Amino acid sequence: MDRKQNIAIFTTASLPWMTGTAVNPLFRAAYLAKAAGERKITLVIPWLSLKDQELVYPSNITFVSPTEQEKYVLHWLEERTGFTSGFNIRFYPGKFAIDKRSILAVGDISDIIPDEEADIAVLEEPEHLTWFHHGKRWKTKFRLVIGIVHTNYLEYVKREKNGRLQAFVLKYMNRWVVGIYCHKAIRLSGATQDYPNSIICNVHGVNPKFLDIGKRKIEQQQSGNQAFTKGAYYIGKMVWSKGYKELLTLLQVHQKELAGLEVDLYGSGEDSNEVHEAAKKLKIVVRVHPGRDHADPIFHDYKVFLNPSTTDVVCTTTAEALAMGKIVVCANHSSNDFFKQFPNCRTYNDSNGFVEATQKSLTEEPAQLTDAQRHELSWEAATERFLRVAELDQASDKKLSKSPSKYFASSSLNIERNLEDASAYVHYVASGFEVSRRVFGAVPGSLQPDEEQRKALGLAIAADEKSSNS
Repeated sequence: MDRKQNIAIFTTASLPWMTGTAVNPLFRAAYLAKAAGERKITLVIPWLSLKDQELVYPSNITFVSPTEQEKYVLHWLEERTGFTSGFNIRFYPGKFAIDKRSILAVGDISDIIPDEEADIAVLEEPEHLTWFHHGKRWKTKFRLVIGIVHTNYLEYVKREKNGRLQAFVLKYMNRWVVGIYCHKAIRLSGATQDYPNSIICNVHGVNPKFLDIGKRKIEQQQSGNQAFTKGAYYIGKMVWSKGYKELLTLLQVHQKELAGLEVDLYGSGEDSNEVHEAAKKLKIVVRVHPGRDHADPIFHDYKVFLNPSTTDVVCTTTAEALAMGKIVVCANHSSNDFFKQFPNCRTYNDSNGFVEATQKSLTEEPAQLTDAQRHELSWEAATERFLRVAELDQASDKKLSKSPSKYFASSSLNIERNLEDASAYVHYVASGFEVSRRVFGAVPGSLQPDEEQRKALGLAIAADEKSSNS
């Protein structure tokens, strides 16, 4: 490569919150730093006030400083990868929106990366990170901005009150902000909203622990021992939208055909009590357990993973189950297209197909994954795919096109570019007023970090200077 790439990965969550946008960008940073090539990797994650930490983080885990949280994150990562990661972690101020169950950025988080290091930005959940962005335009500050679309927001919104109207508005809002702030977007699957300059590619892998479990299962199978002694299970956050409604409905409708089937459900969440009650009404034995780490030994001996969910974009637990050598029964849906290449993935089109696939899976032994198939599930392969589709595996001599003092200046006479610049300016103005931000769902007081966050992140001087210059 002709010069060192500085890649800054911004994401919307952090450990110990075990959500996809906390875990997957963390692995991405680790494996990008490990991959060959001259690259400096920085992972930028939210820092929450103690009050918000208590709302978000499980098991009463809280941190008094960003340094303490950084140590926790890196220790967790090293335990799972087996190597010491060579990337940096920086924090941006965030606030937890209780109604959205999401962390939203506070202030101009692009400032976390100094201008002299601003080369390539990877926005994990680009719509989420830019809905309320007020500051330097990402495309102006960074030479290349890549969005990775994780979440099927439209599907979730449709399930709420006035959901179809909300989804209609959100669809155009998403398309607007991703278009003006990202040069290209990577959609993990066809289940996500379509965007201009986007490509579908699963750039996620699985925690290497799951591949190790699968390797041990292959060794058991090859030695003639019974590798899988338990039947069917499902694991996921226990909210109806995560597949529990679909699964319990399928089991209820086909109780006669599936007589004798026993299913274990593992999860914790807002709808746990309702799931418990619904499971009790079934004639089929459905046991409901608290959530656990999917790598826990309790899961190793299950043979069949039932996952009818269609709200995930690429379901992490499905990938983990396949890596452990299990058979997966899932819907024939665009979110599962990546998994269809594996022999242990059994898809169905309707409820009768679910019954047939489940019965067949329980009577068969899982196929043993080849080395190539196991590699395809790994983070090494996911990193290769990411570098390829983002075109970061090619040398680039493009000069940085930044103008820190002018957010929206354009020297191009191109009409499309000028329209985009005008559109970006409209967003900049609209996002600069507390009233308009609140109308569109921003957290109150999110234009600037509060005193507690400024102190924790060392932003007090910079913040004071900004206010005196305004």
